[in-house]
Amino acid sequence: MQTPIPLTQKAAILEDYEKDIVIKTDHPVVQPSELKPNECLIKLEFSGVCHSDLHIRKADWSKKSILPLVGGHEGIGRIVAIGDHSHAGSVKIGDRVGVKWIGGVCGRCEMCRKGHESCESNPLHGTFQEYVVSFVDYVTPIPEALDSASGTPILCAGMTVYKALKQSKCSIGQWVAISGAGGGLGHLAVQYAAAMGLRVLAIDTGKAKREMVLKLGAEKWVDFKESEDLIKDVQAATDGGPQAAIVAAGDARPFNQAIMYLRATGTLVAVGVPAGAGLMNSLTIVGSAIGNQQDAVEALEIAALGKVKCRYEVKKLEDINQIFSDLEEGKVAGRIVIKL
Repeated sequence: MQTPIPLTQKAAILEDYEKDIVIKTDHPVVQPSELKPNECLIKLEFSGVCHSDLHIRKADWSKKSILPLVGGHEGIGRIVAIGDHSHAGSVKIGDRVGVKWIGGVCGRCEMCRKGHESCESNPLHGTFQEYVVSFVDYVTPIPEALDSASGTPILCAGMTVYKALKQSKCSIGQWVAISGAGGGLGHLAVQYAAAMGLRVLAIDTGKAKREMVLKLGAEKWVDFKESEDLIKDVQAATDGGPQAAIVAAGDARPFNQAIMYLRATGTLVAVGVPAGAGLMNSLTIVGSAIGNQQDAVEALEIAALGKVKCRYEVKKLEDINQIFSDLEEGKVAGRIVIKL
């Protein structure tokens, strides 16, 4: 017998920018009778915490969210209800699925037609709650071999860096430099790169992050705080410069440094895009924003095969404000996931 769906739930809600997230225990749960066609209700097991959630709270992106907002965009749980008149056969009650940054797309605009799937035509409340509504044709099946806690960050951090590595066009045996290699995105990028046969130079700071990324497959390490000339150190470590650089930081410094240390014809993939960068040496600079449905499936399959495993720490929903503080201060090695 299916467990009854409660009328209210615990949720972390952003009510005002630059303020602490408010934990409420009486946030309404969308009931099965309220679901629209092709919507489903998911009882979440885990939610990831992404640096993007911090940007949303600080309102330092050009596009602001509509408040109040339940944040979070990495979640894994099981479908407990499906709206009437939904597509037949796509998913069923009981399926374990994931929800991502993009809740759903129109499928008709130029971006969608070209496979970018980034129009975000169906914004939804996020995963910092126990129950979330998503769309039956945009949730992602989770491989049986992948546990929910370590799989949750793959739905944003993992697929984002996996797509970035694909866009780098690197071949087996070539060097890729990864800035912020010990962070939530970076430590996954190290593993995906190693699984793709690439040689990894990790750039970050601190003994703990150094030990972690070297265990995860990085061949070389440069500490950006200890290095007196990061550009020369990177080039020396990679036989003249890497063929690609993955920069996840929104700071201009690693972005500009990458332009200087990349070898001629190299590719810079900007996961975070700061201003103030120039072009030289016939470089290719591309932007990478998350990935599409296929990228999500591939990223999860690689993780399920054991090639990539997220390093994470489990916290409670009530810890969300301290988590944001730790993210802002750069104290998080790997990823934080919230048990719901």
